[in-house]
Amino acid sequence: MSSFLIIYSSTDGHTKIICDRIQNSLKDENSVELISLKNVEKIDLSSFEKIIIGASIRYGKHSKELYKFINLNKNILNQKQCAFFSVNVVARKQEKNTAETNPYINKFLKISKWKPNKIGVFAGKVDYPNYNFFDKYIIKFIMFITNGPTDTSQSYEFTDWSKVDDFSKELKSNC
Repeated sequence: MSSFLIIYSSTDGHTKIICDRIQNSLKDENSVELISLKNVEKIDLSSFEKIIIGASIRYGKHSKELYKFINLNKNILNQKQCAFFSVNVVARKQEKNTAETNPYINKFLKISKWKPNKIGVFAGKVDYPNYNFFDKYIIKFIMFITNGPTDTSQSYEFTDWSKVDDFSKELKSNC
């Protein structure tokens, strides 16, 4: 039995939903705690064997808080078995849906200077009806120029849940 900590940084909640699924997959045989990056300072990272971090992209960037957390905790993260995954809509495209081909993963690794044991990327969700006016139309413009959906009356989920499940299985055995 391993002890996992799953930390999520989610803009609209979809990354947390992915983390919930990973947690449910792992908890049958392990101790698993799920916490928002906003509350992680209350946690003793050294008490966990394995740490998983999932983070969303908004306007081409992971949050500044994510980079700050990794920078402050890099020593302990390097001592643990760790995994990182990014949730972004660019990953809906087959040519950008792997850790090796996703531009946000490459940018994250370069900026953070952290090398997790396992890296993943999952396509996210465009949830127009729940965005504020500004986000709705900026994201619509981004979708327009990247040949994505632009009907703001609908939500579009691109997550390949079997890929999330496969990632979870690999965490059980290899992370």
